[in-house]
Amino acid sequence: MRHAYSTITVKDLSEDAREFVGIASTPSVDRVGDIVEPGGAKYNLPIPLLWQHDKNQPIGEITDARVSKSGIQVKGRILKASQSRTLMDRLDEAWESIKLGLVKGLSIGFLPNEYEPIKESGGYRITKWDWHELSAVTIPANMDASISSIKSADRKILTALGPREGVIVLTEQDRRACRKSDVFYLTK
Repeated sequence: MRHAYSTITVKDLSEDAREFVGIASTPSVDRVGDIVEPGGAKYNLPIPLLWQHDKNQPIGEITDARVSKSGIQVKGRILKASQSRTLMDRLDEAWESIKLGLVKGLSIGFLPNEYEPIKESGGYRITKWDWHELSAVTIPANMDASISSIKSADRKILTALGPREGVIVLTEQDRRACRKSDVFYLTK
């Protein structure tokens, strides 16, 4: 599974329904030089919404996705829990973090089907891809979808932060060595 990041653009927050509207992906070159073409997305709604790409921490779902040349606009909701204190805490933390602007990033979890190298950036233009999940994340790479400025870490900072469970920071050489059939987490 690969990840590509953009910034959550909160255009509307519905407190009662815990709904938001944002941009999941744009066709801009990201920090590692990749372009994920919005029109190449293959998906089924609803799309799982995860917290920080942790498959063990679902927080809601994406109920609508509108693909255009400029990006993928999504509508999502963070669910409410009434029985499990642990689940209530996670869902409330996610909602509060997005409302306060502490978590502004969205990141698509996907598998590429078709791609081509981009000589100028050393990355890939991913033209067809299977979209498996969307995550609310703290550190995005694609800043084009932002309505407010945020400071985010680049590869050197992410590497300096050290290993994190389920995430591998790949060097440029490692990334180029990966084949289409490889499944991995790519932190941008």
